[in-house]
Amino acid sequence: MLPRHLQTVGGRCITRASSSRPLCMSGNFPRYQWWTGHYQASTFFPVNIWPPQDNSRPYYHYFGPHCPALPASYSFPWFPPQSSWLHISNFNMDTKGDEQFRKRKKSAEDDEHKGKPWTKRPYPPASDLRVPPISGTPEVFVPTGPQMEAKAAIVKRRWEDFGHRSQDGSSKETFDFTVMSYNILSQDLLEDNSSLYSHCRRPYLFWNYRLPNILRELQEMNADILCLQEVQEDHYQEQIKPTLEALGYVCAYKARTGSKPDGCAICFKSSRFQLRLVKPVEYFRQHIALLDRDNIGLVLMLQPKTQRRDVPMICVANTHLLYNPRRGDIKLTQLAILLAEITEVAQIQDGGFCPIVLCGDFNSVPGSPLHRFIKEGRLHYEGMTIGKVSGQEKYHKGQRILSIPIWPRSLGINQKCVYESPERDQEQPEKCSEEQTKQPDEWTAESDKRVESSLHHHFSLSSVYSHYFPDTGLPEITTCHSKSAITVDYIFYSAANNDVFGQPDSEEWKRSRYSVSVMSAKAADSPAGAVFKEWHWAQQAGSDMACNRLQLLGRLSLLNEQDLWSVNGLPNETNSSDHLSLLAKFRLEL
Repeated sequence: MLPRHLQTVGGRCITRASSSRPLCMSGNFPRYQWWTGHYQASTFFPVNIWPPQDNSRPYYHYFGPHCPALPASYSFPWFPPQSSWLHISNFNMDTKGDEQFRKRKKSAEDDEHKGKPWTKRPYPPASDLRVPPISGTPEVFVPTGPQMEAKAAIVKRRWEDFGHRSQDGSSKETFDFTVMSYNILSQDLLEDNSSLYSHCRRPYLFWNYRLPNILRELQEMNADILCLQEVQEDHYQEQIKPTLEALGYVCAYKARTGSKPDGCAICFKSSRFQLRLVKPVEYFRQHIALLDRDNIGLVLMLQPKTQRRDVPMICVANTHLLYNPRRGDIKLTQLAILLAEITEVAQIQDGGFCPIVLCGDFNSVPGSPLHRFIKEGRLHYEGMTIGKVSGQEKYHKGQRILSIPIWPRSLGINQKCVYESPERDQEQPEKCSEEQTKQPDEWTAESDKRVESSLHHHFSLSSVYSHYFPDTGLPEITTCHSKSAITVDYIFYSAANNDVFGQPDSEEWKRSRYSVSVMSAKAADSPAGAVFKEWHWAQQAGSDMACNRLQLLGRLSLLNEQDLWSVNGLPNETNSSDHLSLLAKFRLEL
């Protein structure tokens, strides 16, 4: 039995560890965050955690590995500081405040399961997850029956191999690698937004059930680079990072700047890459009202490990943009900051850029203005409403027009998504005033308006996925829960000239931009001529590194909405996030 003061725990509780001695952990429970509290026999109880009482030493009601007194192979003592805190998650996610569990009304789900059979499923073997072994045979209790058997169906995702299409007969040395992007769904965010997962049985939403599924998927994918979003910080430090390091990964993590406990992580295999630079990116700006949100990004510069010394580095960026569908102005500004940071680290001596892989949850659907801006490198936003930017909602509720420019000049980023130096800021007013003396005021106002209402970036990026199934025309889905099923997750990459999937609409975009510029005016000093020069410079800068860009060799297929609901949406028994993982294989020509 637990002590009485722990039996009445409601919601989330904190227990102070008042002793600085090693805390001897119960041996029958895996090293995962858990819940505690009084329970009834008919209530779901995920793991058999009650070890036989050992009177030879003090017993601590904590989870984890064995005490140092046991054999060395099972000994993992924990030495917390004098005033450390242990976070104990709550079993019942519907708990309100500190109300005692025995006084709560039984849920309809408890009544539904009463008298129905339950079965034991072996807990994932420690060898599969590369974690320290656990004594005994801990088990997870999973409800059985016709309903559960139907929902345990699995829809297989196939690997689409494009390697044969990318063979150009070149004899140059190449470097192949895989990249995975995955929003793993932070447990705290799951509990704070439980209404999104009403379709899923509560046993499958507990962290000690979800974690083995997530770790198993990461291991089975075996990607060379992992870009993870919604990684809860305590879970990352205590469970995810140690497991991935045991699998041979080097991990970098950036937590969100506010009170939310999650962040983004980039992990790469130390046998394949060498870390050259880590650049955490914070979007929050204290004195800019537009940037009062705590989303973040993370940028790494990785160098492939080969026998050659002049191997180009690869820029890998990971981000999770703001969710709010009505604040497209914030999303575009956050994206501009990330692109400016990538420009700072990815630019090489000849003015071009090294290969770029941009992953993340962009909270924008395919074909939306934000999505088009990433792929096309240009967005004309004059007259656009802030609710239309991401395309997440069919009926845009954010009706305010985007201001021109979107973000204030104090941010230090221009409309080309590049940081401006203080010296350039000081010289700019004099240059503008000199030009105004040579041209009519009305022409200058029109020219400034055209320039400021368009965003640019200098990368030529393609999407790994086509976002629609060619045989049916149905949209691909990356996230599916009780309220929506859409695509918001992407892997963008700088495609080589011989990449057959690179920029499927880029040629059309180039022709349209060229024809508009020529028809408007051929003079270099006209507004249209300035637009053409801007486009031509971007294309020229991108073509400088075409030989060192990436070819898409393959990808893990996505699913449509019907496929996902056939397995009860996301998360479910086998997929423990509300997002699907993305996986792509690239080839770098050295």
